[in-house]
Amino acid sequence: MKNRFITFLALASLFSSCVKMQTEDERKASPNLLFIFADQYRRASLGFLNEDPVNTPNLDSLASKGVFFSKAVANHPLCSPYRGMLLTGKYPLSNGVISNCNSARTEYGNYLKKEEICFSDVLVENGYSAGYVGKWHLDGPTPTAKGEPVVWDTWCPPDHRHGFSFWYAYGTHGRHNQPYYWATNSPEDEPVVVDQWSPEHEADILINYLRNSQQERDSDKPFAMFWSINPPHTPFDEVPEHYKKAYGNRNYREVLNRENVEFTSNRDVKGGDRGVEQKIHLAPDYFAMVEGVDDQIGRVIAELKRLDLYENTIIVFSADHGEMMGSHGLMHKNVWFKEAYEIPLIVHYPKALKAKTDDLLISVPDYMPTMLGLLGLGESIPQEVEGKDYSGVFTDEKIVRPDKQLYFGANPDNPGGGKRGFRNKEYTFAVSKGKDGEKYYYLYHDKEDPYQLTNIWGQNSELDQQMEQELEALLKDMNDPWL
Repeated sequence: MKNRFITFLALASLFSSCVKMQTEDERKASPNLLFIFADQYRRASLGFLNEDPVNTPNLDSLASKGVFFSKAVANHPLCSPYRGMLLTGKYPLSNGVISNCNSARTEYGNYLKKEEICFSDVLVENGYSAGYVGKWHLDGPTPTAKGEPVVWDTWCPPDHRHGFSFWYAYGTHGRHNQPYYWATNSPEDEPVVVDQWSPEHEADILINYLRNSQQERDSDKPFAMFWSINPPHTPFDEVPEHYKKAYGNRNYREVLNRENVEFTSNRDVKGGDRGVEQKIHLAPDYFAMVEGVDDQIGRVIAELKRLDLYENTIIVFSADHGEMMGSHGLMHKNVWFKEAYEIPLIVHYPKALKAKTDDLLISVPDYMPTMLGLLGLGESIPQEVEGKDYSGVFTDEKIVRPDKQLYFGANPDNPGGGKRGFRNKEYTFAVSKGKDGEKYYYLYHDKEDPYQLTNIWGQNSELDQQMEQELEALLKDMNDPWL
């Protein structure tokens, strides 16, 4: 592949394989990478978009000076599948992480495999010191039989960490106010329990990592730090009071300003999370968490600047998936509507990239090859990767731009079931299979109906047929058992 990195960084050459290491001079010239992704953070909650009522000055600043991808989506809007796609550059059916990892799904191979060549593996093989902080949610707990309690969290042994030499993480839990973590050398039975809001505590850990006072990283190498922040994921009300104050006197009906919000559950949408009546009143707390996350990201950025690391650090902000928060009478994720499907994607590196907004139809498997291309490691992208290297976008090169983005939803015990669809520049199309095999169709003209209020399936038979044919061709190309 063509080296897409800016020439003034003076990288001596491209690398012919993942095992070819950088020279010392090349390492010194290479930028650091800080890849941040917040869980359940919807695109509309970026303050500069003026959609949700949030205040996010730090993310706004990153976007104003970086590249904002306005059409980024979570192809499978769920925690573990996003992480699997991000790290492997492959779609769920290929990497095996088809749904959220837990003990009921381990027997189906629903976890990140040790033999996968991951984003972090490639970085380490090319001279990076890699670290991971926060929620991992990619391991398979010991399988449990049907009817037994399902186990969600599990310890990740060092030989399953895919090159991350600094580790301060957990599988998955919802303890924002009293989180626990396994440190790099923590035994399985000795997690570190903390009485502190998790984003704030993790920011403290990252600040110490950057200072490197205890040799948390190899100071002779560039660092690649992946920070997975659990909030604004549920439980929404586990957020410090000083962040809640901004919304303390506002009713949830005031803050939910989207035209498609419904305050009772929508039974007409097959395959969406309901329970709106029990959860939607916590909307102010969700937005409070968004502001809190931005605040903690700002602390880390301030430390990068203080340590003179900011100018040579690529900062990426993304999210696992979005949050419906009452739109279409639904809660949470795992559905094709914009509120769950669309996610933030900001790439900030003013030293080499000019600020702009780009409407590339980028998918999560594209992140790994695109970032490797930006780092000058295009020739080290594993052959098995299904995503594409779109790093030419950063330097305004002419590229072949994708014309659609896959939407996928399934369980590992029935990979041919669930939901499938795609989005192009004009429409969102999705099909949901019921347990009896019956199909339910959803088609939205996003250009004319930005809040997706009207399902136009059945109004134009020619358009319907075109959508079905395009979806069939896409799934056939991916060897999807849905067909």
